[in-house]
Amino acid sequence: MPQTTRRTAPPSPLPARGPLPRDGTVVLDVVIPVHNEEEDLEACVRRLHAHLADTFPYRFRITIADNASTDRTPEVAALLDDAIEEVTAVRLERKGRGRALHTVWTLSEAPVLAYMDVDLSTGLNALLPLVAPLISGHSDLAIGSRLTGGSRVVRGPKREFVSRAYNLILRTGLAARFSDAQCGFKAIRKDVAERLLPLVEDTGWFFDTELLVLAERAGLRIHEVPVDWVDDPDSSVHLVRTATDDLRGVWRVGRALATGRLPLDRLARPFGDDPRDHALDVPRGLARQLLGFLVVGALSTLAYLGLYWLLRTGAGAGPQPANAAALLVTTVGNTAANRRLTFGVRGRGRVLRHQAQGLVVLGIGLALTSGSLAALDLAGGSPGHGAELSVLVAANLAATALRFLLLRAWVFPHHSQGNPR
Repeated sequence: MPQTTRRTAPPSPLPARGPLPRDGTVVLDVVIPVHNEEEDLEACVRRLHAHLADTFPYRFRITIADNASTDRTPEVAALLDDAIEEVTAVRLERKGRGRALHTVWTLSEAPVLAYMDVDLSTGLNALLPLVAPLISGHSDLAIGSRLTGGSRVVRGPKREFVSRAYNLILRTGLAARFSDAQCGFKAIRKDVAERLLPLVEDTGWFFDTELLVLAERAGLRIHEVPVDWVDDPDSSVHLVRTATDDLRGVWRVGRALATGRLPLDRLARPFGDDPRDHALDVPRGLARQLLGFLVVGALSTLAYLGLYWLLRTGAGAGPQPANAAALLVTTVGNTAANRRLTFGVRGRGRVLRHQAQGLVVLGIGLALTSGSLAALDLAGGSPGHGAELSVLVAANLAATALRFLLLRAWVFPHHSQGNPR
C-alpha cells in the first residue's frame, strides 16, 4: 500500500490587532538580560519595580534572565525573586542576549513582552509610552530610539559614530526604515513574538536587528519612542567584536531576504483593524505596486525602443520582425523585474510559470503594437522610422495599462493584496 504524505496547511495570517482586556492578569513582562552584573542588578531591579508600581496601570512582572553568569549574579537574582512578588529569576547555562530573550519571551504568558538593559541607560519615563501602543492594539512592536527627533542623548563621539554608521548600513543594505536598531529598550506583542521568534536565528547582539528587519519586511507596524539616554561608561560591550558579528548578520539576513527563504507571509496582518476595511476589500499596496510597475515599465520601454531601433537601422530587419524580437527580449526582463520588485516574489518557485504567463501578456502587447504598425502601413505613403516609433509609443502605453492589470489579477494574484515587500 503506497504511503501518503500528509500536507500541512500553511499557518493562517495574524488576526487584526485589538486592545488587550483589563482582566487582572499580568499584562507586561519586562525582561532584564544579565551576565556578571552582581553589582548593578539589585539597584536596577528595585528602581524599575518602584517605577512600575507607581506609574503602570496594569499588572506586571520583571524577569531576570541570567546568561551563564560566573559571579554572584545568580544569587542576587534569587534573593530578588524571593523578596519581591513581581520578580522572577531565570537561569540559562549558555551566554547570549538574543538566546535569553528568545527563551523567556517564548515561555512567558504575558500579552506584552519587553526588555531593557541592566544599566538603565534609557529613562524609565519612556516605558509606558513604549508599551501603550501594543496594549491598545495600535502597533505590533515598539522601540526606543536615540536617533529620532525629541530624543536626548549623552554619550561619547565614538559610540555616536558607531551607532549612526550601523544604522546607515541597515538603511542601505537592508532597506530598513526604523531609526535605531541597537537601543536596549524594546517591546513586542506576544502573538507577534510567537510567529516571529522562530524566524530569528541570531542569539547575540544582532538579535534585535534581525527581529526588527523581519518584522518590517513582513509589514508589521513598529512604533518608535524618543528616549532620554545616558551612556554607561562601564559598559562591557566589545564594540569591534559586536560590529563584526552585526555585519555578518546583515549579510546573512540580506541573503535570506533576497532568496525568499523566509516565510514572512505567516506574519501578514489584515489591511486594517476597522471592520469596514474588510467589508470593502481594500487592496493593499496598490500605490507601491503601481509605482514599481511604472519604473520597471519605463526602463523596459527604453530598452525596447533602443533594441527596435538597433534591429531596424543596424540589422536591417523589417518593422514586424524587429518589433516581435524587441518585445520578446524585453518582456522576459520585464516579467522578472516586476516579479521581484513590484510584487515581491522571491525564490525560484513558479518562475517558469510566471514567465510563460508573461509571454501570454506579451502576445496581447504584440497584437496591439503589430496592429498599430499594420494600420500605419495601410494608411498609405512611406512612414519614416520616427512615425513608426510614435505609433509604437502610443500602442505601448495602452499595452502597459493592460499588462499591469493582467500581472496583478492573473500572473501574481496572491502577491497583489499586500504581500511583504
